[in-house]
Amino acid sequence: MTPESRFLRACRREATDATPIWLMRQAGRYMPAYRHVREHHPLLTIIKTPELACEVTLQPIEAFELDAAIIFADILPPLEGMGLHLRFAEGEGPVIGNPVRTVDDIARLRVLPPEETLPFTLDAIRLARAQLDSRNIPLIGFSGAPFTLAAYAIEGRGSRNYMLAKGLMMSEPVAWDTLMTKLSEVVGAYLLAQARAGAQALQLFDSWAGQLSASDYRQHALPYTQHAIAIARQAGVPIIHFATDTSGYLEAMRETGADVVSVDWRVDLSAAWQRLGANVAVQGNLDPVALLAPWDALKQRTQAILDQAGGHAGHIFNLGHGILPETPPDNVKRLVDFVHEYSAPVHA
Repeated sequence: MTPESRFLRACRREATDATPIWLMRQAGRYMPAYRHVREHHPLLTIIKTPELACEVTLQPIEAFELDAAIIFADILPPLEGMGLHLRFAEGEGPVIGNPVRTVDDIARLRVLPPEETLPFTLDAIRLARAQLDSRNIPLIGFSGAPFTLAAYAIEGRGSRNYMLAKGLMMSEPVAWDTLMTKLSEVVGAYLLAQARAGAQALQLFDSWAGQLSASDYRQHALPYTQHAIAIARQAGVPIIHFATDTSGYLEAMRETGADVVSVDWRVDLSAAWQRLGANVAVQGNLDPVALLAPWDALKQRTQAILDQAGGHAGHIFNLGHGILPETPPDNVKRLVDFVHEYSAPVHA
């Protein structure tokens, strides 16, 4: 199956019959089927129940002609395995009950095998693969990147300025290195375990890397991302690196070792590709808000992105971030179908 998947072929910069498309948060609150599941189960219960996580993973595959599935999980459960207390508070999002603030807090963080701390996601991957193989749809596993996980662990929740995380990074370089080294080991091992459980591609989410300057990214984040990817590289599956608001240092993202760099809507796709070079595939880069626009406006923006890609091998169509809850499902269907229809003649 693997060589024929247009998504996996694009990850490897091989020719495809049409541009592949999948969407971050393609399983989520915009879908009535997902909302039905959430009416009966809290988020962490779904993530930690393999049968439910598999069910939600398959919902967008059953609704749309997407070229890849992504396992339903969250970036933060690996922090639980390290000893942090995670909950999802109504109206607040994720909250860490015992955030990391001191050298002693960092020393207490555990680095345990993902098979011990995250077996539910590995089991969900096995279940989903059993359902997806007959459809020739590959499955993506994922993890948060070390910097983004560090930011959550230190701040205890989302933040506007990340003062505590950056403060530790700037004032305690030895402690920062210890923390980031532990996180890179956890992230790398988790990605590798997902691939060994059946994930055919892996995505690393560095959602908050755009909060850093180019020099801080190179010094305080990039080496640890490289280490995590080097561990995951042992699986031999394509690796995607995703971040937002990082157009100031795309060249550094190319140095992570990822096969695919995912870019957001703040930089033209053609310009991003020129800066990244021909040795990586590129994923992106529709503004998620465009999915709330009338079809004519959405179609125009989608066509512009496909025209920028120019039919070159190695483009995976995606959003610059996740689908918004207010997104009409019909717009998702029309988007997916249009990407395939418009790009097919270019690749023929």
